[in-house]
Amino acid sequence: MIKADLITGFLGSGKTTFLKQYANFLLSRDISPGILINDHGAVNVDVMLMQELEKKGCIIESVAGACDRDCHMRRFKTKLIALAMYGCDRVIIEPSGLFDTDEFFDSLREEPLERMYEAGSVITIADAGLPQQLSPLSEYLLASQCANAGRIILSKAQLYPSAKSENTVSRIKLALEKTGADSNIDSRLYIPPDIIIDNADMEKIMNCGWRKSDFVKKYRDTAGFDSLYFMNTGLSTNEILQKTDILFTNRDFGSVFRVKGFIPEDNKWYELNAAQNTTEIKEAASGQEIVIVIGEQLNKEKIKNLFGGNNNA
Repeated sequence: MIKADLITGFLGSGKTTFLKQYANFLLSRDISPGILINDHGAVNVDVMLMQELEKKGCIIESVAGACDRDCHMRRFKTKLIALAMYGCDRVIIEPSGLFDTDEFFDSLREEPLERMYEAGSVITIADAGLPQQLSPLSEYLLASQCANAGRIILSKAQLYPSAKSENTVSRIKLALEKTGADSNIDSRLYIPPDIIIDNADMEKIMNCGWRKSDFVKKYRDTAGFDSLYFMNTGLSTNEILQKTDILFTNRDFGSVFRVKGFIPEDNKWYELNAAQNTTEIKEAASGQEIVIVIGEQLNKEKIKNLFGGNNNA
């Protein structure tokens, strides 16, 4: 049986950053990982961020969003079958930050997956700078992602005072309480002492397993969230950064959770990865000129005008 690990967490929490560390750890243990990436938007940018792992021998499959739940489940199942056929030793699933973990367990119970896979570890990444004010849908997703986790990793804790991290932990516990789930997460909580997690701690994370947890299922889909993408904007990195800052600070655009993409400039590619509290832009080996905006109750026309009207949503 192939163990399937789920790396989940809300938008912009740092799932992809952790996934890269985790996959490299498995490779160092001579474990051949397959990676299945699911993105909420119609264009899967995260696959492009995995090119370095692909060169090291990781097999990467992706499922793009923009379809209903049943359609998505069929695609998800097909990709898992493909990864098993490739002979992967372990499969890592990184879903969208709008993913309900029930979909993971439901998939593994279906034929023929139940003869191929078993649930390995469920790892939830939570941003230490999590906003205190969340919509009911966002709060539910946060709780559902933490309820079954064998380990909850508080990411970016180095960027905030300890009081902020403590508030985030309290916020997660409150979200779990509201769904009727077990809110006693202290034994499952891990705050990395550094950005890079050492091998001893990564070994524990790999073997953390998952928790069975009952909670009230409030939502079946994430219809309240939107994903917009803009291609070939012709904007510079500074212009994109300015517009990204406007999106996060001006609520007239809606509640923006994530801005990501690639920007060409001076014959180089730059990778953009921004959440509400952190913005990172760094040089990339290659890319596709695109900016993706993900959030809740987005003002599509206003965002479209911000990027010059070149909207391909």
